[in-house]
Amino acid sequence: MIIITGGAGFIGSCLAATLEKAGLGPIVICDLLGHAQKDGQKWRNIAKRTLHDIITPDQLFPFLDANQKSIDMIYHMGAISSTTEMDVDKIVANNFRLSKDLFMWCCDKRKRLIYASSAATYGDGKQGFDDKDDLASLKKLRPLNPYGWSKHAFDQFITQTREEGEKFPAQSVGLKFFNVYGPNEYHKEGQRSVVHQIFPVAQAGEPFSLFKSHNPDYVDGGQLRDFIWVQDCVDVMVWLYHHPRVNGLFNVGTGESRSFVDLAQAVYIACGKEPNIIYRDMPEELRKHYQYFTQAHMAKLKAAGYTKPFTSLEDGIGAYVKEYLATPDPYC
Repeated sequence: MIIITGGAGFIGSCLAATLEKAGLGPIVICDLLGHAQKDGQKWRNIAKRTLHDIITPDQLFPFLDANQKSIDMIYHMGAISSTTEMDVDKIVANNFRLSKDLFMWCCDKRKRLIYASSAATYGDGKQGFDDKDDLASLKKLRPLNPYGWSKHAFDQFITQTREEGEKFPAQSVGLKFFNVYGPNEYHKEGQRSVVHQIFPVAQAGEPFSLFKSHNPDYVDGGQLRDFIWVQDCVDVMVWLYHHPRVNGLFNVGTGESRSFVDLAQAVYIACGKEPNIIYRDMPEELRKHYQYFTQAHMAKLKAAGYTKPFTSLEDGIGAYVKEYLATPDPYC
């Protein structure tokens, strides 16, 4: 049995689709689906799956205790992932305390745990983007928002547990996802990828406005990110399922930074339209902490044995637009 917390969310639901296709499971989704009219259509992310069970977060630990002998892997994707959420107590309860309790359960029962960390733990990037998982290195990072800090706090908790020689899960892997885009992100509203935000504008042949640069080292639209196709993230997670001896904290990006102009042009081209990009001032409140560059260092994952190449930005966006966004049913 495979448990996916946050399994009706973006990455979690894409993972469920791939696991089912590979014949792995049975699969149990732990998530909150909300009200179909008030909270969007999140249920559609898992509507095509054949599932063993669907449980809510408050049912998670009773379910784990009742089914512990059958559980093979827990993918912990569930979290409050909004970088603009300011209710820090809520973030701590969901992203740190629940994660810590789940980790301790896996330690006690010797179960395998793969969890979502985030590139937001790197803050402004001044300390680089090396996925070192010793406590001394982690302590140097300074996340810029409560979400990034909560993920960083959990990374440090696990690292300290390991360094102190405490009881540990059968497998423990944290994944620092960079800028992920792909199907099933539609419920995320303001947290949707820029690809999804550009698509309807590009499809209509209208101009899309990117932020101007307020850094003399970058031209307008030249801000750089490590954009990664969601299926590449899923492939890493499935590979880890088949490699139970791999442990640690790993970046999950392409290892190549690309500009927002590159991304926008790729969306227009995938829509069969001439790129039409304009620029607008970045809001004052964003300028102070805005990241102009992210790029995952991927040597550590490769050294662990992962050799599959990552999808190029153009190929990923082309697949997203043509196989999902431009179709009557955009869900995977």
